[in-house]
Amino acid sequence: MRQGDLFSCLQPASSNASAAGGELPLLAHQLLAWQRLVASHQGPLFAGGPGQELQASLFDHNSPSAEARAAAFDPLALRPQPLSFWRWPQAPQGGAAIYLVIDRPPALDQPLLLYVGETGRADRRWKGEHDCKRYLTAYGEALAKAALEGRPSIRFWLDVPAAIQPRRALEQALIRRWLPPFNKETRQRWATPFTAELDLE
Repeated sequence: MRQGDLFSCLQPASSNASAAGGELPLLAHQLLAWQRLVASHQGPLFAGGPGQELQASLFDHNSPSAEARAAAFDPLALRPQPLSFWRWPQAPQGGAAIYLVIDRPPALDQPLLLYVGETGRADRRWKGEHDCKRYLTAYGEALAKAALEGRPSIRFWLDVPAAIQPRRALEQALIRRWLPPFNKETRQRWATPFTAELDLE
């Protein structure tokens, strides 16, 4: 799906543009439709674990492929933390990690995996500027304006390669599998409407 396709046929109830730049706020049914679209891909991944043949392949080799590790990985097995974890006096994790931002929308019976990233410094990556933080801000504001609730959290997978190349290969394998909508590789597929005004590369 190309950017803009998702809401091309949905018209807002009011023709009054907002004062800030003339954008029209998204309505609850539009945001829920977007969440359900993402959930339609991710639901089977959350619901079912890897097949037995894939689980076996993880133990047949000393170094399983990034695709095999991504297929066997369960994001919900990781402990959720608030997105403000980086403000704590001491970060609960450090070193190399894959990190995932997950929302638990009350209107859905499953979570949404919004973003996958990798870092060599789990205690520092979320500080300062980050594209995903801007997307989450826009997402949260859109939900609030539509009187919907978001429950985002961040999770860290620390059992990942310390070397950057295999760690990035694992990150990309997870992105290909889950298609998280805030990663640059998948933004056009999901037509993230509440971020269209952000110039993110």
